[in-house]
Amino acid sequence: MKKILISVAPVDAADKLNNPRAIARDVYDCYKNGACMVHLHCRDLNGALTPDVSLLEETVDYIRQYCPDIIIEISTGGVSNLTIEERCQTCYPSWVETNSLNVGSVNLGTAVYQNPIKDVEYCVSKIMENNKTPDIEVFELGMINTVRELDEKFHFKRPLFFALVFGHAGEMPATVPALDHMIAALNENFPASNDVLWGYTQAHRSDWEMVKVALDKGAAGVRVGFEDSHCLGNGEVSDTNSAIIADLADVIKSKGMMPMTPDEARAMLGIPPLKRRF
Repeated sequence: MKKILISVAPVDAADKLNNPRAIARDVYDCYKNGACMVHLHCRDLNGALTPDVSLLEETVDYIRQYCPDIIIEISTGGVSNLTIEERCQTCYPSWVETNSLNVGSVNLGTAVYQNPIKDVEYCVSKIMENNKTPDIEVFELGMINTVRELDEKFHFKRPLFFALVFGHAGEMPATVPALDHMIAALNENFPASNDVLWGYTQAHRSDWEMVKVALDKGAAGVRVGFEDSHCLGNGEVSDTNSAIIADLADVIKSKGMMPMTPDEARAMLGIPPLKRRF
């Protein structure tokens, strides 16, 4: 039976209050419903992105108390005025297992998400120097070509895990042809069958239709949560991330698949076994 990695991104970028204990309790409920990875940004008490990882560490400590084996993924991105050196402060802590790697610039709504290639290469170097596993975020087709060029220079470990992102205004739409183009580009640039895994993320999602298509077409993972959408599959707005995770888990099971455990996801992605802190 195929297993699917469920990642939860629990914090809406518009949130103006960063409460570590509340986030940890929310993540725990998601973990119980099938999430094996949590995706977080480094934020201050007011929700703004920051290079200071102290509040993030407190949040992760609480999460670890509730969910001792969940995979901790920390972003190196987000629309902000931080320098790439500041954004990459999340590559250094020992409690971070994987970092998101953003490989190009793109319009996101009215904002421009800036990732010039020199910044991307700096981020790659810090992720690799600190033995983190990159979660390669792709918003446009050409970014896959960029990853191949980066691989020729930096030699990523296998498998590469691509987070294919759809649905933001200004980037790839959440449509079947767009997904097909992304998959074709992955196959063209990385023809070895064991080189590449990919997951599906959809901003402003209001149903599960494209998630179902992604699962049918070979997605190894799906990311959901308030960072991307507050909606359940029926379009209703959920008050909790855990209800979204439970709804997604039901969709996965309806496909004859099951959610992965954290250790199964580590094995799939080549993340070293967890050194227990508690």
